[in-house]
Order: sequence, then structure tokens, then C-alpha cells
Amino acid sequence: MRILLTNDDGVNATGLKVLEKIARAFSDNVWIVAPTEEQSGAGHSLTLTQPVRLRKLGERRFCVTGTPTDSVMMAIAHIMKDNPPDLVLSGVNRGANLGEDVTYSGTVSAAMEGALAGIPSVALSQSYAREGMGDTVPFAAAEAWAEQVLRPVVETPMEPRTLVNINFPALPADQVKGIRVTQQGLRDYGRLRIVERTDPRGYQYFWFGLGPMLETPSHSTDLEAVSDGYVSVTPLHLDLTHGPSLGRLAELYP
Repeated sequence: MRILLTNDDGVNATGLKVLEKIARAFSDNVWIVAPTEEQSGAGHSLTLTQPVRLRKLGERRFCVTGTPTDSVMMAIAHIMKDNPPDLVLSGVNRGANLGEDVTYSGTVSAAMEGALAGIPSVALSQSYAREGMGDTVPFAAAEAWAEQVLRPVVETPMEPRTLVNINFPALPADQVKGIRVTQQGLRDYGRLRIVERTDPRGYQYFWFGLGPMLETPSHSTDLEAVSDGYVSVTPLHLDLTHGPSLGRLAELYP
């Protein structure tokens, strides 16, 4: 099995090293094509207004001066075009990708790009307990549970244009309660937080952030599963059409 690894935290991220260990439990044919620098929040964006540069760092190891989507495209259409990957793994992200975060996430978007290319793809993310942890975020839950969670996914055919989004709770490995298959949750938009500051020259600037989770609709979602101490496994698909609205809108255009 040829496995492509990527992420949005950058090619030198701790989570990518963790992912490489996880991938080698399934195959020795592991390729890494990841962004040169952190691209968190890049979503499914492409670099179109400037050149993208590719650098070879070692055997089967490359970095790309662009987004996670750029990296997957470069891997599939250029680096591995004669023998494309059998599996795309994206992560392990430093921080959860739950609920509506999947629309912003470069980690999930890299898996989306793999799914669009017809390749089974999985995004993996590690929650952490508090803000400001930086490079001290522990990946113990992901390291201990990833193979167990991934193996059934890898060994079962996926539906076309789907991917799996896996999130590990912010707990020591021995405190994780198990695995839940969940639906995507949705937080209250009121958690958006904009921090206003002033630079040393007196000019205003802003940081975008997210406040605490305010509410979630049920205990069947990825949000609750991870909060309750479970690994969340969520199938996602790339058809964003809202079926129930098709008939209603059609009636508006006789």
C-alpha cells in the first residue's frame, strides 16, 4: 500500500512525525508531501496568484510552498503521478477539527482533495486541553488509538467522494473511553472572538479566535463525543447540495 501523508501544520510539525509512525503500522511505502510552513485555517484554498515551489527533503519526503490542497495536488498530479497513493492521511493536526471547523480546516481539506481524486482519505486531529500550549500539546491519545481506529476504515471500501474525519480527545491514552461513530456537530456562532490590540507604532490590529463551546444540539455529534472522552469517527461527503431545498426552490422558478 502506498500512503501519502500531509497536514496543515507544516512539514516539521510534531503531529506529522506522529502520523508517520502511525502510517508505518500499515505500510513501509510512505510518502510525505506537506506545506513548508503552517497553513492552519487555509481551508480548501489553492495558490493561484503566485508560483508554488517544491523542495525535496529526503527519500519520499517533500515540502510545498502553498496550502494543504496544493500539497495533495502536487503529490497526486506530479510527484506520484505514475503510481498514485492508495490512501491519503492528513494530520495529526494540533487541535481538534469538529463541527463547522471542518470547513476552515486545512487538515480536513487535504483529505477532501484526496477524496476528490478518488483516493480513500482520512483526516486525524488531536484535541488539547487549553489555549497557549504551543508545541507542548500531547499526542498520546492519537499515538495509542490511531491504529485501532484506522484499521477498519482502511480495510473497508469508502463510498465515492467521501472521507473520514477522526478526532482524539484531550486525555491520556489510558483515559480514553472508546470510539464513537458520530455526525458532524454545529456550534453556536456566538463563540467567534475577535481580539483587538495595538502594535508598538500605535496601529490597530486583530486576532481571530474562538471562545468556549456554547451549546451543541445532541449527544450524537463529534463535539459531544470528544468532550465526553471518546475518539470521534465522522464520515463526511463532498456533495454540499441540500436535498430538501431542491423542490422548494424549483417551485420558485416555474
